[in-house]
Amino acid sequence: MTVRSNSVGEPPPSASGDGWYARDPEEVVAAFGVDPTVGLSAGRATQLLAAHGPNALPEEKRSPAWRRFLTQYRSYMQIVLVAAAVVSLLIKEWTTAILLIVLTLLNAVVGLRQEGKAESAMNALQSMMKATARVRRDGSEAEIPAEELVVGDIVLIGAGDQVAADGRIIEANALQIDESALTGESVPAAKDAGTLQGPRPAPGDQANMAFMNTPVTHGSGVLVVTATGVGTEVGKISGMLSATGKEVPPLTKELDTLTLWITGAAGLTMIVMFALGRQRDQAWDVLFVSAVSLAIAAIPEALPTVTQAILSVGSLNLAKRNAIVKELPSVETLAFTSAINSDKTGTLTMNQMTAVEVVTPTDRYTVSGMGYGLAGKVHHAVGSAAGIEDAILPYVVASDAKLVDGEVVGDPTEGALLVLGHKAGLDIDATREGLPRLATLPFDPGYKLMATFHSAFDASGRPVVRCFVKGAVPAVVARAATALAAGASIPWDAELAARAEAQTQRMGGEGRRVMAAATRDLDPAGFDPDGDLLAYVTEVRMTSLVGMVDPPREDAKAAVAGAQAGHIRVRMVTGDDVTTGAAIARQLGIPGEAVLGADFADMSEDEQLARIDGIGVVGRVAPEHKVLLADTLKKKGDVVAMTGDGVNDAPAIKAADIGIAMGSGTDVAKNAGRMILSDDRFATIVYAVEQGRRIYDNLTKYIRFVLLLLVTFVLTFLGATIFNIAAGEPFTPPQVLWIHFVVNASFGFALGFDRESPGLMRRRPRPRGESVLTRPVLLTVGIGGLAITVVLLGLIKLGQAHFDSVETGQSIAFTAFALCLIVAAFECRSETDSVLTTSTFDSKQMNWVALTQFVLAVLVTQMDGFRRILGTTEINARQFGWALLAALALLLLWELGKLLARRSRSARSVQ
Repeated sequence: MTVRSNSVGEPPPSASGDGWYARDPEEVVAAFGVDPTVGLSAGRATQLLAAHGPNALPEEKRSPAWRRFLTQYRSYMQIVLVAAAVVSLLIKEWTTAILLIVLTLLNAVVGLRQEGKAESAMNALQSMMKATARVRRDGSEAEIPAEELVVGDIVLIGAGDQVAADGRIIEANALQIDESALTGESVPAAKDAGTLQGPRPAPGDQANMAFMNTPVTHGSGVLVVTATGVGTEVGKISGMLSATGKEVPPLTKELDTLTLWITGAAGLTMIVMFALGRQRDQAWDVLFVSAVSLAIAAIPEALPTVTQAILSVGSLNLAKRNAIVKELPSVETLAFTSAINSDKTGTLTMNQMTAVEVVTPTDRYTVSGMGYGLAGKVHHAVGSAAGIEDAILPYVVASDAKLVDGEVVGDPTEGALLVLGHKAGLDIDATREGLPRLATLPFDPGYKLMATFHSAFDASGRPVVRCFVKGAVPAVVARAATALAAGASIPWDAELAARAEAQTQRMGGEGRRVMAAATRDLDPAGFDPDGDLLAYVTEVRMTSLVGMVDPPREDAKAAVAGAQAGHIRVRMVTGDDVTTGAAIARQLGIPGEAVLGADFADMSEDEQLARIDGIGVVGRVAPEHKVLLADTLKKKGDVVAMTGDGVNDAPAIKAADIGIAMGSGTDVAKNAGRMILSDDRFATIVYAVEQGRRIYDNLTKYIRFVLLLLVTFVLTFLGATIFNIAAGEPFTPPQVLWIHFVVNASFGFALGFDRESPGLMRRRPRPRGESVLTRPVLLTVGIGGLAITVVLLGLIKLGQAHFDSVETGQSIAFTAFALCLIVAAFECRSETDSVLTTSTFDSKQMNWVALTQFVLAVLVTQMDGFRRILGTTEINARQFGWALLAALALLLLWELGKLLARRSRSARSVQ
């Protein structure tokens, strides 16, 4: 073979691997200037390694701990808390300053802990590269670290090896490679050295290429390395991972917006406070104390802690149901999910091939039972044959798989056929022992069949060599001369061939993988077990066709229906062909057309957006197709969940709003995702979405409550400043902190763990970008906050006017505020439902917290210890009555507003 050399300093042509599948082996080795029998020289390999770098993926550098800790102070709430702490130090409010600093440290530690749970998907890819390779260098075979491979290297691979770089196969002997992690194909891919023509096929269809990080499951081969490191298919995925940023969860955006609005309102109030205070000749230190009180009042200090606690408990509950959430904000992202792009194999299906139908020239049989379990039977559906044993015997005998304790050892397809034999009543071990194997013709993608040769006896008792054949239908049919029909041989004619073709097309259209079986008896005297075994596989006797399928999980159909009832669109995204995917989708109730991933990618953006709603299945997807699908749905306004288990799924998992990795999947997929399903079940996803909705719904209840609290604080301080009530400081810092951490936090936990609202899963998911601060919510908290403010300022003036004491008025107002918040907590459970029903008290947590807060509202002015801590004064029963009257007034006002809201909604529904 003549070869030419390339300049070492230049990358080889098409080093990324593009087009190598379309060149014959001689062209490929010539392009790299290498003799496949000798390999590269050590010197040239060293030069290439120095010029193009190691066969490794770039490692994502992790920031030092101190820098990651400081990044936790980028949030608006942390900045405001630090600013308030600094001001407190300047005015010597030591206790307040220390408390605020501790709060910021707590928030930072919690955030850092969550960040540390998510390891880098790119580094997981890097860790998968630690392997060795067998190469030919200077005419000798050597084993070298995989990272030292260079383009042009001649690599030898065999069963059990891990392919260490992308390469063009130049020799193959029954070679099969498991590419499921890269392509999503559940069955090992058969490989050969042939040349492919036509448009660029997807990696899963490149039968003459081997790809980095895929294990060899059968046979052996030789390849020439065409791409290393970032130039490989895995390297491209690494680049997609580094280019894909994670989405900020909706609730995080909401809290940032809320903090900005409240901070702005507090800042404006401070400006007014200082302007009016100086105009009234108030001292700077007094104004600063009032400003700190306002800052503490306006900042929802307890909000991060309560939110983290609610999400943490939610994640623990999900973990009990096999949904492990890596990042707490992902719990609430589930609530927004409106589209689920689900992998087929292992998630919607069992990932266990199952024989479901057997067809002979005269009969048809159906097979019950799913997966590798032995429960099930063969049912005679059509025909008159007495038994099926002889028809399926080749599937059992021409097989290297075994069944051990309900698990398949070996090829999954062969395992499914062994299960079929067991259901038909065959004693598999005894059958194999009774037919000693003499020779094996392993499966090869060139002739697409497998044959084994055994010692046997014919019907007259004469010894024969019996050949058992199984393989692709066209390959077996092309070698047929007769057929087995009711125990006798009949000629294989055009009618039988047409019938077999029709049955193959029918089963294929139903998403089934179809195989054929045949036998042939040979004269022992003319049989050479070391000869050309393929030459004996002629004039065979067809026995049967078998249809197999990876069946849907039993609970998947109900889960899909549950998702659709919750207005969540489910799509199947699979590496299999669209025919198989469409057939499974029909069984699961997934509507929509089936398209190829490449066809979807070829559409214009406008066409993609126009057609995406009508697509239910996307087949033969490459990693970039999955990312494109997620991005298209996000442009449509959907919040997208993406499931997957392979390396090829990682970019889309990371790009989705909520990436979900399978527990049985690769570490790369798990590290790219925000949630891991330890049971791989689609039903678990739907359960997680339902729980996410409940958790988020409860969080919105709390946000309504805390927003009312903050609006009341800001308006109260603003009103006190404008009208010069209590010198612009209606509540002291300890009183403000009491409201935040004792009253607010207690009700926050109660609301956060509230019962699920009726009909929650029948609601439409919140649209992307829709704020929890809706117009009705803002109207409610605005009117409610203003009403409470008027009452609180009125009570302070009442104390000053009738009891000659501002402190007494403040104590009455402080008590009234606590009682009003009890009313508000119950009212915030629903935007429109009245609390004047028995269902108001269906939450034990709410009832106990409300009772506790009522008792504390009494004790804060009656116990000396509380009075010293909070700066309150003792009030009498009449004065407590004024505070209670304020809470009752708020109840009536709120109920009136809800009544008007219900009537307005009814009027709109009638229209």
